[in-house]
Amino acid sequence: MGIGIYLKEIGRGKDGARALSREQAADLWGQLLDGSVTDLEVGAFCLAMRIKGETPEEMAGFLDATAARLNHVPAGDKPLIAIPSYNGARKLPVLTPLLALLLAREGWPVLVHGTATESRRVFTAEVLAALGVAPATTIAALAPGRVAFVPTALLHPGLQKLLDVRRVVNLRNSAHSLVKLMNPSAGPSLLVTSYTHPEYATSMAATLALVQANALLLRGTEGEAVADPRRTPKMQAFLRGVPVLLQEPQTGSLSELPTLPVAIDAASTASYIRAVLDGALPVPTPIAQQAAHILHLAAAL
Repeated sequence: MGIGIYLKEIGRGKDGARALSREQAADLWGQLLDGSVTDLEVGAFCLAMRIKGETPEEMAGFLDATAARLNHVPAGDKPLIAIPSYNGARKLPVLTPLLALLLAREGWPVLVHGTATESRRVFTAEVLAALGVAPATTIAALAPGRVAFVPTALLHPGLQKLLDVRRVVNLRNSAHSLVKLMNPSAGPSLLVTSYTHPEYATSMAATLALVQANALLLRGTEGEAVADPRRTPKMQAFLRGVPVLLQEPQTGSLSELPTLPVAIDAASTASYIRAVLDGALPVPTPIAQQAAHILHLAAAL
């Protein structure tokens, strides 16, 4: 079915728009990924859905279409831990690489996927590169104890193109929500993902339940799927879609703050991460708690 019929349903404004079924959403998203629609239609979809908002059924359909087209990471010897990284650092150092390296140090394969979505932030790929982990150029199974950063364009060029629409219209679109729920593994795996605003906690949880995901969901640091080093957030697990509360959010006053780098550039952040991994500085308690939960969940797969 052509994309026009779907645009007519979702483009009626905030109050008049109608939700698509999971199957319709999959058909629509597949056309977007395949590049079989015009740039005008892509823009119309992005703006219409931005106004309407995605339902969990629509997001599940988008994920279905993505999974059918993705260049999946082959299964390895152990379940894969997948961490989307698309927000980067604006005020605090991006510590997603620290989380990934802590998990790999415990013998797990860790895949970080992402791309730079803005020009004025520091992204995980830059910090990992400063730590000696260059972006992957091919898709391959990961050995236990290894961290790999896979650019989104390598997983699917059409998805990268949808993310890049933001640079033209200066607004996020459904692709930015989808990549946080996307798990590129072809085998047993655990998704570690996050939300930025409280309303997304509900919609993301509903989608993870609907697609029967194995995942850890938390409110991340500036949108990154790593616990705020200053205060432990709520953490919720999903095992085959069944939600389990793992961690209540920390409340009250903080007795002390962790030592963090003042500068957030890639070199400063990488230097801090090396100091933590070498034992010269402690792992921030919230990140240590998050890592412990992830290890427990991965071992249960």
